[in-house]
Amino acid sequence: MEIVHTPVLLNECLEMLSPAGEPFEKDAFMIDSTLGEGGHSFNFLTKFPALHILGVDADPVIQSRARERLEPFGERMQFFNGWFNDFYRNYPADMRKPNLILFDLGISVFHYERSGRGFSFRHDEELDMRLNPSAGESAEDVVNGMDEKKLADMIYLYSDEKYSRRIASAIVAARTQFRITSTKTLADIIYNAVPQNYRHGNIHPATRTFQAIRIYVNGELRRLVEAVHDAFNVLAPGGKLGVITFHSIEDRIVKNYFRNLAKVCVCPPERPVCTCGGHPCAELLTKKPLAPTETEVQENSPSRSAKLRVVRKICDAGQDRLRGVEAL
Repeated sequence: MEIVHTPVLLNECLEMLSPAGEPFEKDAFMIDSTLGEGGHSFNFLTKFPALHILGVDADPVIQSRARERLEPFGERMQFFNGWFNDFYRNYPADMRKPNLILFDLGISVFHYERSGRGFSFRHDEELDMRLNPSAGESAEDVVNGMDEKKLADMIYLYSDEKYSRRIASAIVAARTQFRITSTKTLADIIYNAVPQNYRHGNIHPATRTFQAIRIYVNGELRRLVEAVHDAFNVLAPGGKLGVITFHSIEDRIVKNYFRNLAKVCVCPPERPVCTCGGHPCAELLTKKPLAPTETEVQENSPSRSAKLRVVRKICDAGQDRLRGVEAL
């Protein structure tokens, strides 16, 4: 089969999440929380012959591609179709705890180029943007139904788009004339809404708005906080959790949560007695996030904004460790 997506920070993931030299080396169990086309899983299974992986993905279409790609590994590879936050929240008590967990929060190139769901405006497609196309509001529903102020706030919060108010106003004005149903129509509305000098920057003026709508439609940030916390508690003691982020909001959420995990105490200053346990729940394995090399960026441009953070679990974490970790 033709592989569309190239896994980012692959060498860094293989090194930081390696089972080699660990007590669980000969019988390691990993969960790939964002399987996609199976790029990371393929390379982990190839490099570590004793490793078993469970791959999670909300999109049944892309998971079918991963099944085909990973079929040669037989029973070493298993699959779960659903959202990662649902998976970790309902993790079976009698199921083995994983030694390794990876989240790659990027959207697969397959979704942009082959899904036909309107993730990109390079092709004129229906406005959908749902990773699970059978559930929830579509991008078309959001663009044609959301209140103007809420739409402007959403675009700004999820993309730092400085012309969010002008863009939201233009969208609302357009939809009084016709229903906005295609990526090209939406991209043109945004293009015409912004100042002329903004139309010819490094990226198309619709890029950030499309990102914001995609994040909102799929509840990516809301799911992230819950999922990473639950995944950490599912992880076996001594196991490692790695998260690859692609924009500042995601990275801030992961950074703050991992910092809280590594603190001795996260009780508020006004609390007279420590109630959070008074000891760290994790060891930071990456003091600063790992970024792609210049070579990787040249060979795979979507990796340019990727960051990898990794922790090693000491013990389970309570809700106190979520203090200050906001999903927006």
